[in-house]
Amino acid sequence: MTAIEHLVTSGTFSLDGETFDVDNNVWIIGDDSQVIVIDPAHDVDAIAEAVGSREVKAILLTHGHDDHVGVVRDFAHRVGNPPVYLNPDDYVLWDMTYDSYRPDGEISDGDTWNVAGIRLKALHTPGHSPGSTCFFVETGLPAPVSAGAGRAVGPVLFSGDTLFSGGPGATGRSHSSFETIIESIRDVLFELPEATVVLTGHGDSTSIGAERPALEDWIKRGY
Repeated sequence: MTAIEHLVTSGTFSLDGETFDVDNNVWIIGDDSQVIVIDPAHDVDAIAEAVGSREVKAILLTHGHDDHVGVVRDFAHRVGNPPVYLNPDDYVLWDMTYDSYRPDGEISDGDTWNVAGIRLKALHTPGHSPGSTCFFVETGLPAPVSAGAGRAVGPVLFSGDTLFSGGPGATGRSHSSFETIIESIRDVLFELPEATVVLTGHGDSTSIGAERPALEDWIKRGY
């Protein structure tokens, strides 16, 4: 059965000369034989153990901040060097972590990946970072989700750091824009069905229907 598996890993996030402790959500989508991993963060051993002997078809990155990409090279090597994908607009952030290593593939809006009978579609949602990307699954995920969302029956959105329970991702640091993230949320994510379960890069899950009514409040408060 196709399922979504959820891990929380702990580490740090560094940018603009500051470092913070963070917990990241890692998402594994697939079945008993093959998976796609979204944002394998911090703990190579824990994520590799969760994958087990299954084939990793791809590693998809929602954006290039170091808490999301800092162990990607080591994780990819551990699980057989599957292709790593990132929107190239985020190379400016990626290159703060890696000197001579780049992802294998570039993500563009509308790109798709298939695993275990489901399709993930890339939605370019800049703002938290220039290349921030969400991954949308319209149907085909009848699976328990261990992130507080009950049963995800589709549609499902892996939102990275673009949309959280309670508001947009942070935009107070280099290479981010509040105006741009609001446009991405309003014009892209809030066009998705209200029932869409939102599986975030940090913290609790939510839904499009739960967050959409608060948009004007977020604009007024400015974050």
